[in-house]
Amino acid sequence: MSTVYFDTLIIGCGVAGLAAGIKLAEAGKKVGIVTRETDPNVSNTYWAQGGIIFPNANEENGSSLKTDILKASSQTASERATEVLETEGERLVKELLLGKVNTPFEKSSEGELLFTKEAAHSSERILFKGDYTGREIQVSMLNFLKDKKRFPNVSFLTGHTAVDLLTPLHHGVSLQQRYEDPQVIGAYVFNQAKKNIGKVIAKKTILATGGIGSLYLHHSNSEGARGDGHAMAKRAGAYLTNMEFIQFHPTTFYDKSSHRRFLISEALRGEGGVLLNCQGEAFMEMYHPDRELAPRDVVARSIDEEMIRTKHDCVYLDISFKDPEWIKERFPTIYDHCLKNNVDITKQAIPVVPAAHYTCGGVKTDLKGRTNLQNLYAVGEVACTGLHGANRLASTSLLEGLTWGALAAEDIIESSDSEFYEDHKIKDWVKGTEPVDPALIHQDWVTLKHTMWNYVGLTRSHNRLKRAEAMFRELYDEIQRFYRDAELVDDLIGLRNAVEIGQQVLAASNRNKKSIGCFFRK
Repeated sequence: MSTVYFDTLIIGCGVAGLAAGIKLAEAGKKVGIVTRETDPNVSNTYWAQGGIIFPNANEENGSSLKTDILKASSQTASERATEVLETEGERLVKELLLGKVNTPFEKSSEGELLFTKEAAHSSERILFKGDYTGREIQVSMLNFLKDKKRFPNVSFLTGHTAVDLLTPLHHGVSLQQRYEDPQVIGAYVFNQAKKNIGKVIAKKTILATGGIGSLYLHHSNSEGARGDGHAMAKRAGAYLTNMEFIQFHPTTFYDKSSHRRFLISEALRGEGGVLLNCQGEAFMEMYHPDRELAPRDVVARSIDEEMIRTKHDCVYLDISFKDPEWIKERFPTIYDHCLKNNVDITKQAIPVVPAAHYTCGGVKTDLKGRTNLQNLYAVGEVACTGLHGANRLASTSLLEGLTWGALAAEDIIESSDSEFYEDHKIKDWVKGTEPVDPALIHQDWVTLKHTMWNYVGLTRSHNRLKRAEAMFRELYDEIQRFYRDAELVDDLIGLRNAVEIGQQVLAASNRNKKSIGCFFRK
Protein backbone atom coordinates (compact mmCIF):
# COMPACT_ATOMS: atom_id res chain seq x y z
CA MET A 1 0.00 0.00 0.00
CA SER A 2 1.36 3.38 -1.02
CA THR A 3 1.64 6.32 1.35
CA VAL A 4 2.07 9.96 0.35
CA TYR A 5 2.57 13.06 2.48
CA PHE A 6 1.27 16.61 2.05
CA ASP A 7 1.33 19.67 4.27
CA THR A 8 -2.35 20.07 3.34
CA LEU A 9 -4.71 17.60 1.72
CA ILE A 10 -7.66 19.18 -0.11
CA ILE A 11 -10.54 16.85 -0.96
CA GLY A 12 -12.56 18.44 -3.76
CA CYS A 13 -11.69 20.57 -6.76
CA GLY A 14 -14.35 23.28 -7.09
CA VAL A 15 -14.01 26.99 -6.33
CA ALA A 16 -13.52 26.41 -2.57
CA GLY A 17 -10.82 23.78 -2.96
CA LEU A 18 -9.03 25.76 -5.68
CA ALA A 19 -9.11 29.00 -3.65
CA ALA A 20 -7.52 27.17 -0.72
CA GLY A 21 -5.02 25.51 -3.04
CA ILE A 22 -3.86 28.79 -4.61
CA LYS A 23 -3.33 30.44 -1.22
CA LEU A 24 -1.45 27.47 0.22
CA ALA A 25 0.66 26.95 -2.90
CA GLU A 26 1.73 30.58 -2.91
CA ALA A 27 2.82 30.15 0.72
CA GLY A 28 5.11 27.29 -0.32
CA LYS A 29 3.04 24.49 1.22
CA LYS A 30 3.11 21.04 -0.32
CA VAL A 31 -0.52 20.57 -1.44
CA GLY A 32 -2.39 17.49 -2.61
CA ILE A 33 -5.80 17.91 -4.28
CA VAL A 34 -7.97 14.79 -4.53
CA THR A 35 -10.88 14.50 -6.96
CA ARG A 36 -12.87 11.42 -7.92
CA GLU A 37 -13.18 12.80 -11.45
CA THR A 38 -10.58 12.08 -14.12
CA ASP A 39 -11.09 15.65 -15.35
CA PRO A 40 -10.61 18.10 -12.44
CA ASN A 41 -12.85 20.62 -14.21
CA VAL A 42 -15.89 18.48 -13.37
CA SER A 43 -17.46 20.02 -10.28
CA ASN A 44 -20.56 21.90 -9.17
CA THR A 45 -18.65 25.12 -9.78
CA TYR A 46 -18.29 24.25 -13.46
CA TRP A 47 -22.07 23.95 -13.87
CA ALA A 48 -22.94 27.22 -12.09
CA GLN A 49 -24.56 29.58 -14.55
CA GLY A 50 -25.79 32.78 -12.95
CA GLY A 51 -22.79 34.59 -11.50
CA ILE A 52 -20.80 35.59 -8.42
CA ILE A 53 -21.57 38.47 -6.10
CA PHE A 54 -19.02 41.28 -5.98
CA PRO A 55 -19.86 42.83 -2.58
CA ASN A 56 -20.18 46.61 -2.36
CA ALA A 57 -19.23 46.96 -6.01
CA ASN A 58 -22.47 48.41 -7.32
CA GLU A 59 -24.79 48.99 -4.37
CA GLU A 60 -27.76 51.29 -4.84
CA ASN A 61 -28.99 53.64 -2.15
CA GLY A 62 -30.55 51.70 0.71
CA SER A 63 -29.50 48.29 -0.64
CA SER A 64 -27.36 45.89 1.35
CA LEU A 65 -26.10 42.38 0.67
CA LYS A 66 -26.44 41.56 4.35
CA THR A 67 -30.07 42.68 4.35
CA ASP A 68 -30.84 40.64 1.23
CA ILE A 69 -29.20 37.48 2.64
CA LEU A 70 -31.15 37.83 5.90
CA LYS A 71 -34.41 38.42 4.05
CA ALA A 72 -33.92 35.40 1.76
CA SER A 73 -33.13 33.24 4.81
CA SER A 74 -36.29 34.35 6.67
CA GLN A 75 -33.99 36.18 9.11
CA THR A 76 -32.22 32.95 10.12
CA ALA A 77 -28.78 33.59 8.55
CA SER A 78 -25.80 34.37 10.77
CA GLU A 79 -25.25 38.13 10.71
CA ARG A 80 -21.57 37.65 11.51
CA ALA A 81 -21.14 35.27 8.57
CA THR A 82 -22.81 37.73 6.20
CA GLU A 83 -20.44 40.47 7.40
CA VAL A 84 -17.45 38.22 6.73
CA LEU A 85 -18.80 37.46 3.24
CA GLU A 86 -19.19 41.16 2.49
CA THR A 87 -15.79 42.33 3.67
CA GLU A 88 -13.59 39.33 2.88
CA GLY A 89 -15.53 38.44 -0.27
CA GLU A 90 -14.87 41.80 -1.84
CA ARG A 91 -11.16 41.51 -1.03
CA LEU A 92 -10.85 38.00 -2.43
CA VAL A 93 -12.77 38.62 -5.67
CA LYS A 94 -10.36 41.47 -6.35
CA GLU A 95 -7.28 39.54 -5.27
CA LEU A 96 -7.94 36.09 -6.74
CA LEU A 97 -10.43 36.31 -9.61
CA LEU A 98 -9.69 39.78 -10.96
CA GLY A 99 -6.07 40.08 -9.89
CA LYS A 100 -4.44 36.64 -10.17
CA VAL A 101 -6.39 34.24 -12.39
CA ASN A 102 -8.05 36.91 -14.58
CA THR A 103 -11.50 35.34 -14.85
CA PRO A 104 -13.00 36.89 -18.04
CA PHE A 105 -16.22 38.40 -16.70
CA GLU A 106 -18.47 40.41 -19.02
CA LYS A 107 -17.31 43.98 -19.65
CA SER A 108 -18.63 47.02 -21.46
CA SER A 109 -17.05 48.37 -24.63
CA GLU A 110 -15.12 50.73 -22.34
CA GLY A 111 -13.69 47.80 -20.40
CA GLU A 112 -15.83 48.29 -17.29
CA LEU A 113 -17.21 45.25 -15.44
CA LEU A 114 -20.90 44.58 -16.11
CA PHE A 115 -23.32 43.54 -13.38
CA THR A 116 -26.65 41.75 -13.38
CA LYS A 117 -29.42 41.26 -10.83
CA GLU A 118 -31.06 38.05 -9.67
CA ALA A 119 -34.14 37.19 -7.62
CA ALA A 120 -34.29 38.64 -4.09
CA HIS A 121 -31.34 40.98 -4.72
CA SER A 122 -32.02 44.68 -4.19
CA SER A 123 -29.34 45.86 -6.62
CA GLU A 124 -27.22 44.78 -9.59
CA ARG A 125 -24.16 43.34 -7.86
CA ILE A 126 -23.45 40.06 -9.70
CA LEU A 127 -20.49 39.53 -12.01
CA PHE A 128 -21.21 37.09 -14.84
CA LYS A 129 -19.98 35.63 -18.10
CA GLY A 130 -22.91 34.78 -20.36
CA ASP A 131 -24.71 31.91 -18.67
CA TYR A 132 -21.55 29.93 -17.92
CA THR A 133 -19.92 31.97 -15.15
CA GLY A 134 -18.99 28.95 -13.06
CA ARG A 135 -17.16 27.36 -15.97
CA GLU A 136 -15.02 30.45 -16.47
CA ILE A 137 -14.18 30.66 -12.76
CA GLN A 138 -13.34 26.95 -12.58
CA VAL A 139 -11.18 26.90 -15.70
CA SER A 140 -9.29 30.11 -14.89
CA MET A 141 -8.53 29.05 -11.31
CA LEU A 142 -7.59 25.50 -12.29
CA ASN A 143 -5.29 26.60 -15.11
CA PHE A 144 -3.53 29.01 -12.74
CA LEU A 145 -2.98 26.32 -10.09
CA LYS A 146 -2.02 23.52 -12.50
CA ASP A 147 0.92 25.49 -13.91
CA LYS A 148 3.86 23.32 -12.77
CA LYS A 149 6.41 26.05 -13.39
CA ARG A 150 4.51 28.31 -11.02
CA PHE A 151 3.54 25.65 -8.47
CA PRO A 152 5.77 22.54 -8.49
CA ASN A 153 4.53 21.95 -4.92
CA VAL A 154 0.95 21.09 -6.02
CA SER A 155 -0.16 17.56 -6.95
CA PHE A 156 -3.55 16.62 -8.41
CA LEU A 157 -4.75 13.09 -7.59
CA THR A 158 -7.44 12.70 -10.26
CA GLY A 159 -9.54 9.56 -10.49
CA HIS A 160 -9.05 9.08 -6.75
CA THR A 161 -11.93 8.74 -4.26
CA ALA A 162 -11.51 9.65 -0.60
CA VAL A 163 -12.91 6.74 1.42
CA ASP A 164 -12.50 7.78 5.06
CA LEU A 165 -10.66 10.39 7.07
CA LEU A 166 -7.68 9.12 9.02
CA THR A 167 -8.07 9.56 12.77
CA PRO A 168 -6.20 8.11 15.77
CA LEU A 169 -8.96 5.49 15.94
CA HIS A 170 -7.51 3.95 12.78
CA HIS A 171 -4.28 2.95 14.54
CA GLY A 172 -5.39 1.41 17.81
CA VAL A 173 -6.19 4.46 19.93
CA SER A 174 -9.14 3.88 22.23
CA LEU A 175 -12.45 5.62 21.67
CA GLN A 176 -12.00 7.56 24.92
CA GLN A 177 -8.58 8.82 23.82
CA ARG A 178 -10.02 9.74 20.45
CA TYR A 179 -12.63 12.01 22.03
CA GLU A 180 -10.07 13.56 24.39
CA ASP A 181 -7.85 14.45 21.44
CA PRO A 182 -10.09 14.47 18.33
CA GLN A 183 -8.08 15.08 15.19
CA VAL A 184 -7.72 14.22 11.52
CA ILE A 185 -4.37 13.17 10.08
CA GLY A 186 -5.25 12.63 6.41
CA ALA A 187 -7.41 10.17 4.50
CA TYR A 188 -7.64 6.72 2.98
CA VAL A 189 -7.86 7.25 -0.78
CA PHE A 190 -9.05 4.78 -3.44
CA ASN A 191 -7.17 4.73 -6.74
CA GLN A 192 -9.93 3.91 -9.25
CA ALA A 193 -7.55 2.74 -12.00
CA LYS A 194 -5.36 0.50 -9.82
CA LYS A 195 -8.27 -0.51 -7.55
CA ASN A 196 -6.26 -0.13 -4.35
CA ILE A 197 -6.41 2.09 -1.30
CA GLY A 198 -3.47 4.16 -0.12
CA LYS A 199 -2.88 6.47 2.82
CA VAL A 200 -2.54 10.21 2.37
CA ILE A 201 -1.01 11.65 5.52
CA ALA A 202 -1.39 15.39 5.99
CA LYS A 203 -0.80 17.99 8.68
CA LYS A 204 -4.07 19.67 7.71
CA THR A 205 -7.06 18.38 5.74
CA ILE A 206 -9.66 20.51 3.96
CA LEU A 207 -13.02 19.11 2.88
CA ALA A 208 -14.29 20.88 -0.24
CA THR A 209 -16.51 18.11 -1.60
CA GLY A 210 -19.67 20.06 -2.39
CA GLY A 211 -23.27 19.27 -1.51
CA ILE A 212 -25.70 16.36 -1.65
CA GLY A 213 -27.89 17.16 -4.65
CA SER A 214 -27.34 13.86 -6.44
CA LEU A 215 -29.12 12.01 -3.61
CA TYR A 216 -32.30 13.20 -5.35
CA LEU A 217 -34.01 11.86 -8.46
CA HIS A 218 -33.91 15.31 -10.07
CA HIS A 219 -30.92 17.53 -9.37
CA SER A 220 -28.76 20.18 -11.04
CA ASN A 221 -25.44 19.09 -9.52
CA SER A 222 -22.58 16.96 -10.74
CA GLU A 223 -23.11 13.29 -9.89
CA GLY A 224 -20.25 13.59 -7.39
CA ALA A 225 -22.42 15.76 -5.11
CA ARG A 226 -23.45 12.73 -3.06
CA GLY A 227 -22.45 13.69 0.49
CA ASP A 228 -18.97 12.11 0.53
CA GLY A 229 -17.44 14.86 2.64
CA HIS A 230 -20.42 15.02 5.00
CA ALA A 231 -20.33 11.27 5.60
CA MET A 232 -16.56 11.06 6.11
CA ALA A 233 -16.66 13.98 8.54
CA LYS A 234 -19.54 12.46 10.50
CA ARG A 235 -17.81 9.08 10.80
CA ALA A 236 -14.68 10.84 12.06
CA GLY A 237 -16.67 12.66 14.76
CA ALA A 238 -17.41 16.06 13.20
CA TYR A 239 -20.77 17.74 13.74
CA LEU A 240 -23.40 18.19 11.02
CA THR A 241 -26.05 20.89 11.27
CA ASN A 242 -29.08 22.27 9.37
CA MET A 243 -29.23 19.20 7.14
CA GLU A 244 -32.98 19.52 6.50
CA PHE A 245 -32.48 22.73 4.51
CA ILE A 246 -32.15 21.58 0.89
CA GLN A 247 -32.75 24.30 -1.66
CA PHE A 248 -34.52 23.23 -4.84
CA HIS A 249 -33.90 25.24 -7.98
CA PRO A 250 -37.27 26.06 -9.51
CA THR A 251 -36.30 25.69 -13.15
CA THR A 252 -34.31 22.88 -14.74
CA PHE A 253 -34.82 21.54 -18.24
CA TYR A 254 -37.39 18.75 -18.26
CA ASP A 255 -36.39 15.62 -20.14
CA LYS A 256 -36.12 11.93 -19.35
CA SER A 257 -32.48 11.39 -20.28
CA SER A 258 -30.80 11.48 -16.85
CA HIS A 259 -31.10 12.32 -13.15
CA ARG A 260 -28.86 15.35 -13.56
CA ARG A 261 -31.00 18.09 -15.02
CA PHE A 262 -29.68 21.02 -16.98
CA LEU A 263 -30.04 24.25 -15.05
CA ILE A 264 -32.15 27.02 -16.52
CA SER A 265 -30.54 29.96 -14.76
CA GLU A 266 -32.38 32.24 -12.38
CA ALA A 267 -30.99 35.04 -14.52
CA LEU A 268 -33.48 34.10 -17.25
CA ARG A 269 -36.33 34.97 -14.89
CA GLY A 270 -34.35 38.00 -13.73
CA GLU A 271 -34.33 39.19 -17.35
CA GLY A 272 -38.12 38.91 -17.61
CA GLY A 273 -38.89 35.23 -18.27
CA VAL A 274 -42.49 34.25 -17.43
CA LEU A 275 -43.70 30.91 -16.00
CA LEU A 276 -46.71 29.36 -17.74
CA ASN A 277 -48.71 26.26 -16.95
CA CYS A 278 -49.65 23.64 -19.55
CA GLN A 279 -52.68 25.72 -20.49
CA GLY A 280 -50.48 28.71 -21.35
CA GLU A 281 -51.51 30.71 -18.27
CA ALA A 282 -49.10 32.79 -16.17
CA PHE A 283 -49.65 31.52 -12.63
CA MET A 284 -47.03 32.97 -10.26
CA GLU A 285 -49.19 35.95 -9.26
CA MET A 286 -51.54 33.47 -7.53
CA TYR A 287 -48.69 32.37 -5.26
CA HIS A 288 -46.55 35.45 -4.51
CA PRO A 289 -46.68 39.22 -5.25
CA ASP A 290 -43.10 39.14 -6.63
CA ARG A 291 -44.22 36.50 -9.16
CA GLU A 292 -41.18 35.00 -11.01
CA LEU A 293 -38.75 36.92 -8.76
CA ALA A 294 -40.05 35.46 -5.50
CA PRO A 295 -37.53 33.53 -3.37
CA ARG A 296 -36.49 30.21 -4.88
CA ASP A 297 -38.32 28.00 -2.40
CA VAL A 298 -41.60 29.83 -3.10
CA VAL A 299 -41.16 29.53 -6.87
CA ALA A 300 -40.19 25.85 -6.64
CA ARG A 301 -43.20 24.91 -4.48
CA SER A 302 -45.50 27.02 -6.66
CA ILE A 303 -44.38 25.10 -9.74
CA ASP A 304 -44.85 21.82 -7.88
CA GLU A 305 -48.37 22.82 -6.81
CA GLU A 306 -49.23 23.90 -10.36
CA MET A 307 -47.99 20.59 -11.77
CA ILE A 308 -50.18 18.71 -9.26
CA ARG A 309 -53.17 20.98 -9.95
CA THR A 310 -52.95 20.61 -13.73
CA LYS A 311 -51.80 16.95 -13.59
CA HIS A 312 -48.91 17.79 -15.92
CA ASP A 313 -45.27 16.68 -15.75
CA CYS A 314 -43.79 20.17 -16.03
CA VAL A 315 -44.47 23.88 -16.47
CA TYR A 316 -42.97 26.24 -19.07
CA LEU A 317 -40.63 29.23 -18.87
CA ASP A 318 -41.08 31.71 -21.70
CA ILE A 319 -38.63 34.39 -22.81
CA SER A 320 -39.40 34.11 -26.53
CA PHE A 321 -40.95 37.61 -26.56
CA LYS A 322 -37.43 39.09 -26.25
CA ASP A 323 -35.18 39.89 -29.24
CA PRO A 324 -33.84 36.58 -30.61
CA GLU A 325 -30.25 37.84 -31.04
CA TRP A 326 -30.20 39.22 -27.50
CA ILE A 327 -31.42 35.83 -26.16
CA LYS A 328 -28.66 33.97 -28.02
CA GLU A 329 -25.98 36.36 -26.76
CA ARG A 330 -27.19 36.53 -23.17
CA PHE A 331 -27.96 32.81 -22.73
CA PRO A 332 -25.80 30.95 -25.26
CA THR A 333 -25.40 27.76 -23.21
CA ILE A 334 -29.10 27.51 -22.41
CA TYR A 335 -30.00 28.29 -26.02
CA ASP A 336 -27.64 25.59 -27.35
CA HIS A 337 -28.76 22.94 -24.85
CA CYS A 338 -32.45 23.53 -25.52
CA LEU A 339 -31.93 23.58 -29.28
CA LYS A 340 -30.14 20.21 -29.08
CA ASN A 341 -33.28 18.96 -27.35
CA ASN A 342 -35.61 20.35 -30.02
CA VAL A 343 -36.66 23.52 -28.16
CA ASP A 344 -35.85 26.88 -29.77
CA ILE A 345 -36.14 29.33 -26.85
CA THR A 346 -36.38 32.30 -29.25
CA LYS A 347 -39.69 30.81 -30.43
CA GLN A 348 -40.87 28.39 -27.73
CA ALA A 349 -41.28 28.20 -23.98
CA ILE A 350 -38.87 25.90 -22.11
CA PRO A 351 -40.27 22.84 -20.28
CA VAL A 352 -39.01 23.07 -16.68
CA VAL A 353 -39.26 21.24 -13.33
CA PRO A 354 -37.75 21.93 -9.90
CA ALA A 355 -34.60 20.00 -8.91
CA ALA A 356 -32.41 19.64 -5.83
CA HIS A 357 -29.83 22.39 -6.15
CA TYR A 358 -28.05 23.49 -2.97
CA THR A 359 -27.35 22.17 0.53
CA CYS A 360 -27.71 24.98 3.07
CA GLY A 361 -26.53 22.85 6.01
CA GLY A 362 -23.40 20.77 6.33
CA VAL A 363 -20.31 20.17 8.45
CA LYS A 364 -20.42 22.73 11.25
CA THR A 365 -17.52 25.19 11.15
CA ASP A 366 -16.44 28.50 12.62
CA LEU A 367 -15.84 31.55 10.47
CA LYS A 368 -12.38 30.36 9.46
CA GLY A 369 -13.63 26.97 8.23
CA ARG A 370 -12.43 25.05 11.31
CA THR A 371 -14.47 22.03 12.44
CA ASN A 372 -14.61 20.55 15.95
CA LEU A 373 -11.84 18.12 14.93
CA GLN A 374 -8.26 19.32 15.11
CA ASN A 375 -6.59 19.85 11.72
CA LEU A 376 -9.87 19.38 9.79
CA TYR A 377 -11.43 22.26 7.83
CA ALA A 378 -14.59 22.29 5.71
CA VAL A 379 -15.28 24.95 3.08
CA GLY A 380 -17.89 25.68 0.43
CA GLU A 381 -21.14 23.75 0.14
CA VAL A 382 -20.01 20.85 2.35
CA ALA A 383 -19.66 23.31 5.25
CA CYS A 384 -22.16 25.25 7.33
CA THR A 385 -21.02 28.58 8.75
CA GLY A 386 -24.63 29.69 9.22
CA LEU A 387 -24.36 32.02 6.21
CA HIS A 388 -27.49 30.71 4.49
CA GLY A 389 -29.63 29.88 7.50
CA ALA A 390 -32.83 28.28 6.26
CA ASN A 391 -32.45 29.43 2.65
CA ARG A 392 -29.72 30.63 0.30
CA LEU A 393 -29.74 33.91 -1.60
CA ALA A 394 -28.99 33.43 -5.30
CA SER A 395 -25.33 33.64 -6.41
CA THR A 396 -23.89 33.53 -2.87
CA SER A 397 -22.49 30.02 -3.30
CA LEU A 398 -19.54 30.82 -5.59
CA LEU A 399 -18.55 33.74 -3.37
CA GLU A 400 -18.94 31.59 -0.25
CA GLY A 401 -16.64 28.92 -1.69
CA LEU A 402 -14.05 31.46 -2.80
CA THR A 403 -14.14 33.29 0.53
CA TRP A 404 -13.96 30.43 3.00
CA GLY A 405 -11.59 28.38 0.86
CA ALA A 406 -9.14 31.28 1.04
CA LEU A 407 -9.85 32.07 4.72
CA ALA A 408 -9.20 28.45 5.74
CA ALA A 409 -5.91 28.49 3.83
CA GLU A 410 -4.89 31.76 5.47
CA ASP A 411 -5.66 30.29 8.89
CA ILE A 412 -3.53 27.22 8.09
CA ILE A 413 -0.64 29.44 6.92
CA GLU A 414 -0.80 31.47 10.14
CA SER A 415 -1.05 28.45 12.45
CA SER A 416 1.92 26.64 13.95
CA ASP A 417 3.14 23.71 11.86
CA SER A 418 2.63 20.21 13.26
CA GLU A 419 4.55 17.02 12.58
CA PHE A 420 3.41 14.26 10.23
CA TYR A 421 1.87 11.18 11.77
CA GLU A 422 4.14 8.18 11.33
CA ASP A 423 3.02 5.82 8.59
CA HIS A 424 3.78 2.62 10.49
CA LYS A 425 1.35 3.65 13.25
CA ILE A 426 -1.58 3.74 10.85
CA LYS A 427 -3.29 0.50 9.89
CA ASP A 428 -3.50 -0.51 6.26
CA TRP A 429 -6.95 -0.75 4.74
CA VAL A 430 -8.42 -4.25 4.92
CA LYS A 431 -9.41 -5.02 1.34
CA GLY A 432 -12.73 -6.74 0.62
CA THR A 433 -12.84 -9.67 -1.78
CA GLU A 434 -16.53 -10.13 -2.63
CA PRO A 435 -17.22 -9.30 -6.31
CA VAL A 436 -19.43 -6.27 -6.87
CA ASP A 437 -22.66 -6.67 -8.86
CA PRO A 438 -23.21 -3.35 -10.70
CA ALA A 439 -26.91 -4.12 -11.09
CA LEU A 440 -27.40 -4.22 -7.31
CA ILE A 441 -25.56 -0.94 -6.81
CA HIS A 442 -27.55 0.70 -9.61
CA GLN A 443 -30.86 -0.48 -8.16
CA ASP A 444 -29.94 0.73 -4.67
CA TRP A 445 -29.08 4.14 -6.11
CA VAL A 446 -32.44 4.28 -7.91
CA THR A 447 -34.28 3.33 -4.70
CA LEU A 448 -32.38 5.96 -2.73
CA LYS A 449 -33.04 8.73 -5.26
CA HIS A 450 -36.77 7.96 -5.49
CA THR A 451 -37.08 7.78 -1.69
CA MET A 452 -35.39 11.15 -1.22
CA TRP A 453 -37.42 12.79 -3.99
CA ASN A 454 -40.84 11.45 -3.01
CA TYR A 455 -40.60 11.52 0.79
CA VAL A 456 -37.77 13.87 1.80
CA GLY A 457 -38.12 16.39 -1.02
CA LEU A 458 -39.84 19.69 -1.75
CA THR A 459 -42.75 18.99 0.60
CA ARG A 460 -42.36 16.76 3.67
CA SER A 461 -44.95 15.39 6.06
CA HIS A 462 -45.14 13.01 9.01
CA ASN A 463 -46.42 10.16 6.84
CA ARG A 464 -43.87 10.72 4.07
CA LEU A 465 -41.00 10.78 6.56
CA LYS A 466 -42.25 7.60 8.25
CA ARG A 467 -42.29 5.88 4.87
CA ALA A 468 -38.73 7.09 4.22
CA GLU A 469 -37.62 5.76 7.63
CA ALA A 470 -38.82 2.27 6.79
CA MET A 471 -37.14 2.27 3.39
CA PHE A 472 -33.86 3.68 4.73
CA ARG A 473 -33.71 1.13 7.54
CA GLU A 474 -33.65 -1.77 5.10
CA LEU A 475 -31.41 -0.01 2.57
CA TYR A 476 -28.84 1.02 5.19
CA ASP A 477 -28.56 -2.45 6.71
CA GLU A 478 -28.11 -4.11 3.33
CA ILE A 479 -25.49 -1.65 2.09
CA GLN A 480 -23.45 -1.72 5.31
CA ARG A 481 -23.40 -5.52 5.27
CA PHE A 482 -22.40 -5.61 1.63
CA TYR A 483 -19.78 -2.84 2.03
CA ARG A 484 -17.82 -4.73 4.71
CA ASP A 485 -16.87 -7.61 2.39
CA ALA A 486 -17.06 -6.16 -1.13
CA GLU A 487 -14.29 -5.13 -3.46
CA LEU A 488 -14.48 -1.36 -3.51
CA VAL A 489 -15.58 0.67 -6.51
CA ASP A 490 -16.29 4.40 -6.58
CA ASP A 491 -20.05 3.91 -6.98
CA LEU A 492 -20.24 1.73 -3.87
CA ILE A 493 -18.20 4.20 -1.81
CA GLY A 494 -20.61 6.94 -2.87
CA LEU A 495 -23.69 4.79 -2.21
CA ARG A 496 -22.56 4.07 1.36
CA ASN A 497 -22.03 7.80 1.97
CA ALA A 498 -25.31 8.77 0.31
CA VAL A 499 -27.40 6.42 2.46
CA GLU A 500 -25.76 7.69 5.65
CA ILE A 501 -26.34 11.33 4.71
CA GLY A 502 -29.87 10.68 3.45
CA GLN A 503 -30.60 9.43 6.95
CA GLN A 504 -29.16 12.65 8.39
CA VAL A 505 -31.51 14.74 6.21
CA LEU A 506 -34.38 12.52 7.30
CA ALA A 507 -33.52 12.79 11.00
CA ALA A 508 -33.20 16.58 10.79
CA SER A 509 -36.53 16.78 8.93
CA ASN A 510 -38.20 14.74 11.68
CA ARG A 511 -36.83 17.04 14.38
CA ASN A 512 -37.93 20.23 12.68
CA LYS A 513 -41.70 20.76 12.94
CA LYS A 514 -41.64 24.32 11.60
CA SER A 515 -41.79 25.25 7.91
CA ILE A 516 -39.25 27.98 7.22
CA GLY A 517 -37.08 29.01 4.30
CA CYS A 518 -36.53 26.11 1.91
CA PHE A 519 -37.84 23.58 4.46
CA PHE A 520 -41.56 22.98 4.02
CA ARG A 521 -43.44 20.46 6.14
CA LYS A 522 -47.16 19.84 5.90
